[in-house]
Amino acid sequence: MAGFGGRRERERRRAGIAFAALLMLASAAYAVAQLVRGGLDPADTAGLLGLPLGSAGLVAAVAALRRPWQGTDAELVRQWAATLAVLVQQNEQELRLQLLGRDTRRIDLRYTLRTVPGRAAEAPVAGRTFRNAGAAGADPDPAPDIAGFFRTTRPGRLVIAGAPGSGKTVLASELVLALVSERADGDPVPVRIPMAQWDTAHTLPELLVDHLTESLDWPREMAQALVAHGMVLPVLDGLDEMDPLRADGSPDPEARRARAAVRHLNAHQRGLHAGPLVLTSRIAHYEALLAHEPLLDSALVVISPVASAPALTYLRDRCHDPARWRPLLDHLAAHASGVLAHALSTPWRLGLTATVYRYRGDPADLLALHDTAALDRHLLARYIPAVVAPAAGDPDPPRYSPDQVHRWLHRLARHLAGSGGTGYPTTDITVHGLWPLAGPRRVRVADALLTFCLISAVLPGAWLTPRPGAVASGVVALAGACSLAAALALSPSRLDWQKRHVPGLRGRFVVGLVVNPVLATVVGIATGLALGAALAAAGHTSAGLVAGTVVSWVSGLGAGFRFSMAAGLRGAPTTAVSPPVALRDDTVYGLVYAVSTGLFGGLAVGSTVALLLDPATGLVIGTATAIASGQASGLSAARRYLVFLLCSRRRLPFRLGRFLDWSYSAGLMRYSGPAYQFRHAELQHWLAAHPGAGGVP
Repeated sequence: MAGFGGRRERERRRAGIAFAALLMLASAAYAVAQLVRGGLDPADTAGLLGLPLGSAGLVAAVAALRRPWQGTDAELVRQWAATLAVLVQQNEQELRLQLLGRDTRRIDLRYTLRTVPGRAAEAPVAGRTFRNAGAAGADPDPAPDIAGFFRTTRPGRLVIAGAPGSGKTVLASELVLALVSERADGDPVPVRIPMAQWDTAHTLPELLVDHLTESLDWPREMAQALVAHGMVLPVLDGLDEMDPLRADGSPDPEARRARAAVRHLNAHQRGLHAGPLVLTSRIAHYEALLAHEPLLDSALVVISPVASAPALTYLRDRCHDPARWRPLLDHLAAHASGVLAHALSTPWRLGLTATVYRYRGDPADLLALHDTAALDRHLLARYIPAVVAPAAGDPDPPRYSPDQVHRWLHRLARHLAGSGGTGYPTTDITVHGLWPLAGPRRVRVADALLTFCLISAVLPGAWLTPRPGAVASGVVALAGACSLAAALALSPSRLDWQKRHVPGLRGRFVVGLVVNPVLATVVGIATGLALGAALAAAGHTSAGLVAGTVVSWVSGLGAGFRFSMAAGLRGAPTTAVSPPVALRDDTVYGLVYAVSTGLFGGLAVGSTVALLLDPATGLVIGTATAIASGQASGLSAARRYLVFLLCSRRRLPFRLGRFLDWSYSAGLMRYSGPAYQFRHAELQHWLAAHPGAGGVP
């Protein structure tokens, strides 16, 4: 496959050659025509003969100034990979901080290699998350850290499995950070991807490209080049989250989407060998798939329960009031093999316990619980109240009540569970994709009414025209057609973020707002006038007027779209994208695009009607056209989101973005590119199944 840089260079070269040939041909034709006419003095003749030569010199000079940097595709891709590594490190550091409850205390997870039937990779028998700095010589444990374990696995295909809450995502994130921090020039960049968002109709390379463009804000051509050169190491998180469970809560052995994903992974190659990758899954789900679709040439490691000593050390480091925690800690130390110690042997439950009882409550309440299900219900029911409650000594009241937070998050979790029309569970919350949650029919009707009212706002102006009835009928017909189109349209659930991220926001916004409509109008009117004048000169005046109007509108719309797109397109991003930034930039982009197309459409149609009829009618029709063009183009997704908020006032907060950002800062949510995700899959599943907090204070 030819590189992206080479293709672009060839296209630029062809365009330059065509332009140079046209310029020199035009200059030569002009010189010949003037010489044929005769009557020139010698100086003029010399000047005409020098015109083609001057054009050739100009072309050569411009070509020399625009000569691109002579780098190979591989060198360009290595530079892009270095930038991608910085963004991945930013994302994973923030994720790890979220998973650790806004704390830096980590648990050294242990894992062991498990034998699987069929072809398996060669790997060490056991490993750990990290080795203590400076203690390599004194540490008697020879087990490698997670980065060393992966590097010694041949081929580099690793499956990280474990029980629910055992720390699979934490271990995968630690692997990504270790590989990025120790990355050499030319090494692939590990990129962690939630598997729930994978449409298995697409191959693994297509998934990687889509994730880079949508979640990390990379231009698609650059993302395709990175993937084609093998500079992206897929770290696929959550094979168990791709398919719903059976009625009894057990994994479905058929697991249609998961099996399709594994088939894509088995087809993933790098040269003549199996392509490197990392996969995480709950052990029960992966074992259910082994008989049908095992991942070939891979090593399966299973995370071990956290031992009593590191669990106690973790809780002691997290608690702020040792006297309040002493009964629980003493019990765990005295009964290291007891039921409670076994239940608290996962990073998820340890972190949950530390968060629930960090500032208030009696941790000794856990001593009365005798199984893991009761412990999970107890901790999850108190998790949101513990997060919402202010910290000790904080005089500010909480922004939301625990009941509000629980109720709103429950509805979002239910939406992700498949009730939003996806048909399968997912993890990403994109604000523009939430509109079915308020009732698809209700939102469509409200959207149609809002569209009709916006366009019909110019109706009073119809009575200022010589033909008020005809003008009003035209405005109503336009409003009705646009409202019907709005009701039938599907608002995108995943926006094209990489085309809408606007660096230098204020400057580009002002430039786009002023320049784009002007350029679009000039291009459209010039094109329309040229065609209309040509037809009128041929004796087709009416056809020239109609064709000129249509062509001016279409060409101006295309020019406005092109100029608006150029304002958002750019090279590799310098910072990781987040939902608030993505939503802001999309709104700005949509506004600039709407103003561009709206003003152009209004000017083109309004001026034509004014020439045909009268200025007042042209003003009314042009204004209605401007509103219809603008709100149907750049602001369609934003309008649907606003309608969704109005229709879901009793189900979700009106300032939904503010609430989601608060949930992120409180540790209930995390960022995944331009989407929000629940901090833990266990929290999402529990909220989806519990509409109320169960009377917990």
